[in-house]
Amino acid sequence: MSTGSYFERIDAHRYKPTAHAGGAWATDEIHFSPLGGLVVHAIDRHLAERPPAAGGPAPALSRISFDILGRLALDECEIRVETLRPGRTIELLEAVVRIAGRAVVRARAWLLASGDTADVAGGAPEPLTAPDGLDPWPMAEHWPGGYIASIDVRPVAPPTPGRTTAWISTPLDLVAGEPSSPLASFVALVDTANGIAVRQSPAEWMFPNVDLTVHLHRQPRGSWTGLDTTVTFGPAGHGVTSTVLHDTDGAVGHAQQILTVRPQPGS
Repeated sequence: MSTGSYFERIDAHRYKPTAHAGGAWATDEIHFSPLGGLVVHAIDRHLAERPPAAGGPAPALSRISFDILGRLALDECEIRVETLRPGRTIELLEAVVRIAGRAVVRARAWLLASGDTADVAGGAPEPLTAPDGLDPWPMAEHWPGGYIASIDVRPVAPPTPGRTTAWISTPLDLVAGEPSSPLASFVALVDTANGIAVRQSPAEWMFPNVDLTVHLHRQPRGSWTGLDTTVTFGPAGHGVTSTVLHDTDGAVGHAQQILTVRPQPGS
């Protein structure tokens, strides 16, 4: 049952974040995880408003890359989607998020034609242990913000510095009163990866990501996002969070986040 939402619609392109969208690095900012899902939701609407293609299944979003250009203030945002490269088998879309008139996120999504390749499918990692029966992990003890407080986190094994495998779900709607696609709901939880496998205490070190790229070899299903995550810090202020993405049927793809690593002021 839904107990609220991360966003409320204002009009066709504008959304107001709720307190549940509050960030972990700064509670007066939007956590990027639900905002990434909202971008996919806007892309879904853009595709639904077009005339249907003649024959064959609809193309599937197979890669989306987000560049975070600036501070994501906890304020209303506008999302505009346009088609950069139309095509029957391969298509490129771009979505731009603006807050207070400034572009704060640019996302590009490749859509690929779908077809039956079940006879040659293979190579995916083994499925994760199912979330049912796993104990919740109170991430809110380590991270502030409305978003972290809203999610159900269930580690497959005890988290260790730089390495965690966990399931994430939420009882909240992405947008109040609107159904969201399984893909939008799935992506809305992926950015959590950088917070589940911390190498150093966030009270002493900052390591925010400035991007998120998701590649999918299969469309996700269900209400759980599985994150098999490894965090690497380099010696010169840079890091990478790498995640194998799962739903309860198995692996669906990968996610990468580049990190800027620096000491907290005063630490």
